Amino acid sequence: MRAHRSRSRRATAARVVWARPMTRPPPPVPFKGQAGPRFGGLGLCGRGRSFCSSLRPSRRGQRDPRRMEISLKCLPAGRAPSCGNMMAQSDLDLKETALKEDLKFYFMNPCDKYRARHQIPWKLALQILKIVMVTSQLVFFGLSNQLVVSFKEENTVAFKHLFLKGYSGVDEDDYSCSIYTQQDAYDSIFYVIDQYRQLKNISLGTLGYEHDGSGLKICKQQYRKGGMLPSNDKPNIDVSTETDCVILKPQELASKNTEVKLNSSFFNLEFYRLIQVKISFKLKGVALQTIHARELPDCYAFQNTITFNNRAHSGKIKIYFNSDTDIQECKDWHILGSVLQKNSLYILVFDGFVILNCLASLILCSRSVVLALRLRQRFVNFFLEKYNRCVSYTDRMEFINGWYVLVIISDVMTITGSILKMEIKAKNLRSYDVCSILLGTSTLFVWVGVIRYLGYFQTYNVLILTMQASLPKVLRFCCCAGMIYLGYTFCGWIVLGPYHEKFEDLNTVAECLFSLVNGDDMFATFAQIQQKSMLVWTFSRLYLYSFIILFIYMILSLFIALITDAYDTIKKYQQSGFPATDLHEFLKDCGNVSYRKEQTSMPFICCCRRRESDDNLILIN
Repeated sequence: MRAHRSRSRRATAARVVWARPMTRPPPPVPFKGQAGPRFGGLGLCGRGRSFCSSLRPSRRGQRDPRRMEISLKCLPAGRAPSCGNMMAQSDLDLKETALKEDLKFYFMNPCDKYRARHQIPWKLALQILKIVMVTSQLVFFGLSNQLVVSFKEENTVAFKHLFLKGYSGVDEDDYSCSIYTQQDAYDSIFYVIDQYRQLKNISLGTLGYEHDGSGLKICKQQYRKGGMLPSNDKPNIDVSTETDCVILKPQELASKNTEVKLNSSFFNLEFYRLIQVKISFKLKGVALQTIHARELPDCYAFQNTITFNNRAHSGKIKIYFNSDTDIQECKDWHILGSVLQKNSLYILVFDGFVILNCLASLILCSRSVVLALRLRQRFVNFFLEKYNRCVSYTDRMEFINGWYVLVIISDVMTITGSILKMEIKAKNLRSYDVCSILLGTSTLFVWVGVIRYLGYFQTYNVLILTMQASLPKVLRFCCCAGMIYLGYTFCGWIVLGPYHEKFEDLNTVAECLFSLVNGDDMFATFAQIQQKSMLVWTFSRLYLYSFIILFIYMILSLFIALITDAYDTIKKYQQSGFPATDLHEFLKDCGNVSYRKEQTSMPFICCCRRRESDDNLILIN
């Protein structure tokens, strides 16, 4: 009785579908187990997957109306269906449904994905954990690096006061101090030698001599023999140079034989052909302040160079002091107590956990990028197969998640920086600058990546969309404005460079003009111009006034207007809807796609409720 009712219902459904004007009545639709008529030599209910399979009852004894509609809606009027065409159409429709489901799930946020399939957002959890761990790691390294930098700077200041005679404590310009007489030159050179000889008796720091046989090296560079007397206005000089050097070791300076060397002809300087005198020496020191921070001490090697520059022969010798610091491993050190070693071990373990966290995040984000590229290829192939046209570039880029790329770059930099930090902590490497750049940039990218999760909400997504919409116009505008900026830079350097300290080189000119654009230090720039030439002074006023009017009142205002226009456009789109692309149109019909939602006894922190109206404003990506 039940089978008879089922057959009646199927026959009725089939007659409704075939109710079209035909030249002849349609043949009855056979059911499972019956022999059906053949069309074009093919059995409608032959072996394998047949047309009738779409009308078979489901496991629960009910029909699947979606499958029957897919199988029968493609039948043309007045002719019987072809089994191959109907199977191809059915497969295409099923492929479309599955693709829509995957696309909708891909553009969901982590909370919606959890509610749809109870998929735990591991990437979100790792990013939150990574923010805490990477920031803590950066703070620890920053405190340690601050001790290193302060130790270097304080020793440099101490060296200047120790070895530069008459040093006031403030550098005159890019050089430390200057001298103007021959006697001052001799006194300054011998002052360096005397201070180096009695360093251990006068220094307040933990300084010592280098024990590799080196000492105080003095080199003088000068032109070859010649004469330059301004009385006859006929200078006679050989432009080729010669360099002579002498080395004074600490042991020799302590003996009486040093007086012989100091009175030799080497120190008889002929200033009219003297180019420069360079004194170099190497010292060692130990940074004990790291012990108070529960870190092992570092040993430093200071390569100091004092240069008496007389290249200009202007009657003024500039004295430059340069100190290059190299951190070395302390050998055979003995520190009582094991607190320092345990603290270093804990930090190394923490850095290891940071590397594991970033490695897991790197794997998950790389996997998401690969899956997104595969999904894009499926969408492109389906569009080409069904609509016979290619997907636009904009829709293709919707599948490229820039945030994942940013996270991948951040993870690579964090892993590399953490490995360097562990080597530095183990006293195997001393690349503090490289490690700080890697860790600092990676932490910047990690915190910028937080904007991605705020972008899931309409209120916070305005900033991202405004930047994305205005970026192409801003770049084109900056290219045009940059040409004018470079013109002013070169003009200011060549004209005002000899008369203004802020225009001495191109880098300083660019920084000065950028400060003027932002309204900084305007009066000082006007006031510091030297009035030695009335023509140059007048030109400087026209130059500065025109630059300020052009960039502040015109170019900067247009720059702000571009961003404001993009912001207004985004606000209108959020109210009236964004321009629909092929991908948007394709996803409009997937609103009836439902996922299995089961009640779970374990609530998840990210599954907060949102307004469903926000989901259709834009794509999540």
